[in-house]
Amino acid sequence: MNKLGMLLFCLATIACRGQKEYTSPAGYDLSHPETLKMPAVLDEISGISFADGSDTVYAIQDESGTVFHFKPGDKDLVATKFGKKGDYEDLSVWNDRLIVLRSDGSLYGFPVQETSLAKAVNVKEWKKPLPEGEYEALYANPATNEIVVLCKQCAADKKTGKVSGYILEQVKDSLTIKNRFAIDASAPGKGSSKHKGAFKPSALTRNPQTGQWYILSSVNKLLVLADQNWQVTETHRLRPSLFSQPEGIAFDKEGNLFISNERGPDGNGAILKFERK
Repeated sequence: MNKLGMLLFCLATIACRGQKEYTSPAGYDLSHPETLKMPAVLDEISGISFADGSDTVYAIQDESGTVFHFKPGDKDLVATKFGKKGDYEDLSVWNDRLIVLRSDGSLYGFPVQETSLAKAVNVKEWKKPLPEGEYEALYANPATNEIVVLCKQCAADKKTGKVSGYILEQVKDSLTIKNRFAIDASAPGKGSSKHKGAFKPSALTRNPQTGQWYILSSVNKLLVLADQNWQVTETHRLRPSLFSQPEGIAFDKEGNLFISNERGPDGNGAILKFERK
């Protein structure tokens, strides 16, 4: 091969690699979001959720026991205090209640209607119903009336290379483990090349259109898709320039995808909206 041919081959190879470096799941373009900047109180936005059929965003930040709610694009937030200061990582709407996950595996719940109050009244705490570990990803599944939690860092996973997941159900006033499963994200699936580093889930949701699980890993700047049996089907690397610290993920009633970023180099927390095509 002559020098010109070699140059063209190298350029083509670089272009192909560039095209595959950052990919998107079907129906979404993760390179062109609508950016919704958050006020300073949500610089550390760590979880977001929509109620079924609602266009209201519920958000948590990881330093204060406070839930905020607002319509996308609104500047005014409504704040509801539900607990003491702590490391709160995710939340989800479960029937008529908001469920909040603390990093040590404790959960808190209170009626959605109490978000109209400055302080929630009927707060229920479930103290560490999960094995010891660090947890950041929560989803309350309305289809099964169960709560799904993924471990970010647990001792039981260290030698397996997998991530433990737990399905919780309510028995009287208690939350108990109904089932366990494991996610193996070592294989890249379709989409981008194999990711580097341990897979550490930071947020979880379910695509209402396809039933697929969407799992964020902020550490890896990675979006992982899994089927209903928790088999990884796709992995998509996220552009660091757009996803400074992705910590929350949710779908609205129209099937649009929302990913929240904690404060980045520009000094603002933000929610990125990706319209369903």
